[in-house]
Amino acid sequence: MAEVPYITIKQGGQSELMIKKSRFICSLARVSSEEKAKAFIDQVSTANRKATHNCFAYLIGERDQIQRESDNGEPSGTAGVPILEALKGAQLHDVCAVVTRYFGGIKLGAGGLIRTYSNTTTEAIHAVGRVQKIPQVTLEVTTPYPLYDQLTYWLGQEELATAEPSYATAVTVPVFVDESKLATVKAALTNQFNNQLTIKRGPVRFNEVPITEP
Repeated sequence: MAEVPYITIKQGGQSELMIKKSRFICSLARVSSEEKAKAFIDQVSTANRKATHNCFAYLIGERDQIQRESDNGEPSGTAGVPILEALKGAQLHDVCAVVTRYFGGIKLGAGGLIRTYSNTTTEAIHAVGRVQKIPQVTLEVTTPYPLYDQLTYWLGQEELATAEPSYATAVTVPVFVDESKLATVKAALTNQFNNQLTIKRGPVRFNEVPITEP
């Protein structure tokens, strides 16, 4: 389980900036391994063969155990690092950014390149959105049939997410509960239904909650 908030992009996508006649296009993707990051970089680079540069950075792992960046021919430190720092600034994990540049004939200087590669990446992050992945425990809640409607009503009132029930001699409803609220929800279920439910802990899943950008 991650000890820090696990934040990633909501979805892959692109964003483009025009700076002094140069086109800067940032392509973003979720990646779960270094192999997938490299495959995405190759894909974007192949699609932009005629570009002057395809610079990139990626972060892999809940604690960013793998970090890579490349200036791809731009002056050292003016592209890959600013892209990487923009990803870190947004607290992202398991994400790859490729910033493609089509040179427009006007040099930007080192400072201009650093700002532009950073800003292009940040704009793309805002465009695709971010989500926080919240660990949730699956509670297998088994109820006698006469209490089923009451249980589903209560779960709805508490705004707890559920999956499709299974039916046998009783009804079992998978209920998804934030790890931090687990004890409280179990106690509430037990009290509300006078200990007539069977509650078992199941596997952990991650629920993606959109982050509202300022």
